[in-house]
Amino acid sequence: MRIAFFSETFLPKIDGIVNTLCHLFDHLAARGHESILFAPDGGPDRYRMTRIVGLAGIPFPLYPELRLVPPVINVLDELRAFQPDLIHVINPVSLGYVGLRHARRLRLPLVASYHTDVPGFAARWGLRILYQPLLRFFRWMHNRADLNLCPSTVTQRQLMAQGYRHVQVWARGVDNQLFHPDRRSAAWRRRLTDDNVDSPLLLYVGRLSPEKRVDWLASVLDALPHARLAIVGDGPMRPQLERVFAHRPVHFTGYLRGADLAAAYASADLFVFPAANETLGNVVLEAMASGLPVVAPHAGGLLDYVVDGETGLLFAPESQASLVAAVQRLLDSPTTAHTLGVNGRSRMLDNSWERVHDTLLDQYSHLVHHRAVAARRMAA
Repeated sequence: MRIAFFSETFLPKIDGIVNTLCHLFDHLAARGHESILFAPDGGPDRYRMTRIVGLAGIPFPLYPELRLVPPVINVLDELRAFQPDLIHVINPVSLGYVGLRHARRLRLPLVASYHTDVPGFAARWGLRILYQPLLRFFRWMHNRADLNLCPSTVTQRQLMAQGYRHVQVWARGVDNQLFHPDRRSAAWRRRLTDDNVDSPLLLYVGRLSPEKRVDWLASVLDALPHARLAIVGDGPMRPQLERVFAHRPVHFTGYLRGADLAAAYASADLFVFPAANETLGNVVLEAMASGLPVVAPHAGGLLDYVVDGETGLLFAPESQASLVAAVQRLLDSPTTAHTLGVNGRSRMLDNSWERVHDTLLDQYSHLVHHRAVAARRMAA
């Protein structure tokens, strides 16, 4: 197959969407499929076998790191030269609309994938007045697609209740060889704890942006002064968070990737994830694969994987006291923490990227075949 992707974000930005796309492009190359990506400029010209077409964009006012390509841009010449069998728009906003418009013009099957709860984030940022308009906009956009994909059954049910049509799950995988308890490293333990290796080490991995609520972890450290926290990642809130945690036992690493990231996971004692508007949370799967017990909110797509008392502990989504209590429970009971970590690792063993993306390719093939059959019937 030949697949054209339109994404509002790609490298050098690092987030769950980019991580998923990189794994997908690896898989497409391995399976012998051709792909092209249209994305905001500033990144590489190619990733593996996928050509990247960079397009000029402007910063999105609510999220300056997201650069919006004008929806009036025309890339029909590039698409016709590539001759795709299918178009897939990733988290469509403005560039996604370009993909939608061109798919209709070229009479190609259209897939749209939902990754981010933008209306929920707007409400959490104090812009609740935008919630309904944003919900209607994204529903309108997605309902123009032949197939909508989302990362979890929880998100699937939410979207269907909001009036989204043709919604199926495109799950997320994890590299169980890279993210493994055996990656535990004394050197990384010293680095992440600032040489306080015997103190309990909490770990957060992810974007440092308002919706992630990383500042909630200050209340955890205040209640549990013997614990330490390592924050892996970067983003617009890092300067503010460094001020919040200035006099607390916290180590910021910035972005980590590959073996370094795997060692950071495996060298910690507990993974804490405060964000409550996640459609999934890839980092939660990586932590579970690394054998870490997880504390996460009772909300969002991660509920497909984090089962309270079995593979992690869930706290009341809007209660910092509930978050503190869950962390304290695991620090007070190493046996419980170990059991949750073992169960979480076991849950991830069948969750490979290969299986996930083979399922996606089957969904693509079904759409392409269905469109070809319909075209033949019309011709007849």
